[in-house]
Amino acid sequence: MPPRTARPHPLPRTATVVAIALAAGLLTAGSADAAPVSVHDIQGTTRLSPLEGQQVSEVEGIVTGVRTYGSRGFWIQDPSPDTDPATSEGVFVYTGSVPTVQAGDAVRVSGTVTEYVPGGASSGNQSLTQISKPTVTVVSSGNALPAAQVISGWQVPHRYAPEGDPADGNSINKLPLHPRSYALDYYESLEGMNVAIGTSRVVGATDPYSELWVTVKPWENPTNRGGARYGSYSSQNTGRIQIQQLAPISQSPFPKADVGDRLTGRTEGPLDFNQFGGYTLTARTLGTVEDRDLERERTRRQDRDELAVATYNVENLDPKDPQTKFDALAKAVVENLASPDILALEEIQDDNGATNDGTVSAGRTLAKFTEAIKAAGGPAYEWRSIDPEDKKDGGEPGGNIRQVFLYNPDRVSFTDRPGGDATTATAVVREKGRAALTLSPGRIDPANPAWADSRKPLAGEFTFRGRTVFVIANHFGSKGGDESLVSHHQPPVRSSEAKRLQQAQAVNGFVKDLLKAQRNAVVLVVGDINDFEFSGTTKALTADGALEAAITSLPRAERYSYVFQGNSQVLDQILTSPSIDDYAYDSVHINAEFAEQNSDHDPQVLRFEP
Repeated sequence: MPPRTARPHPLPRTATVVAIALAAGLLTAGSADAAPVSVHDIQGTTRLSPLEGQQVSEVEGIVTGVRTYGSRGFWIQDPSPDTDPATSEGVFVYTGSVPTVQAGDAVRVSGTVTEYVPGGASSGNQSLTQISKPTVTVVSSGNALPAAQVISGWQVPHRYAPEGDPADGNSINKLPLHPRSYALDYYESLEGMNVAIGTSRVVGATDPYSELWVTVKPWENPTNRGGARYGSYSSQNTGRIQIQQLAPISQSPFPKADVGDRLTGRTEGPLDFNQFGGYTLTARTLGTVEDRDLERERTRRQDRDELAVATYNVENLDPKDPQTKFDALAKAVVENLASPDILALEEIQDDNGATNDGTVSAGRTLAKFTEAIKAAGGPAYEWRSIDPEDKKDGGEPGGNIRQVFLYNPDRVSFTDRPGGDATTATAVVREKGRAALTLSPGRIDPANPAWADSRKPLAGEFTFRGRTVFVIANHFGSKGGDESLVSHHQPPVRSSEAKRLQQAQAVNGFVKDLLKAQRNAVVLVVGDINDFEFSGTTKALTADGALEAAITSLPRAERYSYVFQGNSQVLDQILTSPSIDDYAYDSVHINAEFAEQNSDHDPQVLRFEP
């Protein structure tokens, strides 16, 4: 470390009236009439800088962190803060190239105050206040860093965010910050500052982008396995913080952590705001991961008289994937899911994966997968599916994902009713006093605009021990386009819900047709619903008592199938018709909580006696 030198004498303080005058354009920052500007004058008491778009000169600060990759630049912090808890004393200086400063440098920075919105204005994200196009003067080096603001669970408010201003499109951008009242305001008041956390539980596993999530509130909506459950639109889990590191991965590999592990010791660095998680501690000093040995769950095997139906999103499976992925997924089907009798798969790609050449068949993909299941000791599954039209069902371009039924012919038979294709709808008829499908497998209402650029539901008619069972496999529209929880709109705009609501209404209507034809028909609606158990989508699926969301039979701490930004939440579901009044449900946690994943979803299993 360079020898320490005395901290430069601070320049005269900027009065509040000067900052207001600058914001009003009555003075020009850096002019002979303007006093020097401090960091807290730039940050102000709202999310938007009062000096946005203006030139500032010789802003003093100590460098607290340097980022040499991605959005290159460095953070400075005024070591002599004001007394207003709403004004941050730190700010990011965007250089665009590898900075030449280092932590501990005392600098004076001149440049333009800008508000940068990660992801662009259409994302709805809050903006990051920064100084752009800087001119930097290093006054001295080796200075002590400003003491870190320690973020603890008792300091973060339990209320997440204020309601947005209706006069400003429900935006919170211009609202005064109340860091003692709202979590987002608290974090915003620390934007750019040197912060630290102590030993904290991991609630989001290390991802491929070298980041993880912790909580500073271990008591906040805990799952049984160490996560933080997202149980309603108003339980955002305020203690969650994303962790990245400033050191390049090539120099210091990022640790692998699973949910429930602990990040021990002190983690310290500037508080950033980014597109993929919002407020992020960019660690200059990173704690140590303590492995708590989280195990992948195994469900029990179904009894002889029980039918086991499962759903599993296998994340864009295609023949170009390594054999290790096929083998790992197959092993999970056999060992963790106990070889269910019927298995609905989502995200099975066509025979050449993302190659966009018009191929739509998936025979090679399914043959490779079913062979891997046999090799793992599982049954000789047969499959039924319908090839989609090319480029009509969304997903990875060229992949043509679809739902597929696997079934064990030693336990279940499939009732084939030919004629189903990508554009022909199956319907409900009454045969010999019982409900039946006109096409099996068949697609539900594929011409409905609700399914535009989305997967169409696949319906199949099965027989188990003489009883007909209808299974509808789904993969509803994704949440793409929704604003994040840290949006400047509060509540955030969830635009994708409109399509899923229409999709749910279509499936609910089809189930009602089955129940109208046969009041005690056995119907299961399964798949990646891409929505929560408390959502409008689920309410539309269950409308008028046509279905029940089986995951709600679990204790609240076990209701999740996916982990996103440190929130354990429900996306995958199995819903049952009223005749299925006694069942055992299991969300089998084998992927979502782990750094090493075979899919990003956890499979679901339901067992019952028809």
